[in-house]
Amino acid sequence: MKLDGREKRAVTELSDAINFAIEESDIVAKAIEHLRSIGYEPNLNLKLEIGLQEIIGASRELSEEVLLDLTDDDLRTLRRMKIKIDD
Repeated sequence: MKLDGREKRAVTELSDAINFAIEESDIVAKAIEHLRSIGYEPNLNLKLEIGLQEIIGASRELSEEVLLDLTDDDLRTLRRMKIKIDD
């Protein structure tokens, strides 16, 4: 799917919002500080893939699945942020 400037800006806006939410999360900051207090410097890498499906008419069903490669640490962080990942 080729995106025009408007769609690219919307995807960038979503990506920036997710990054900001993680960076500003008190829960994430506390978890990082806890790791530092026990002698570790955390390195968290999240892979985010944003897939888009154009909505035609009233149908809002997505035909593509987005696969995330998350570690156990990633999942714990997301759960702390109250983000649910369905298997």
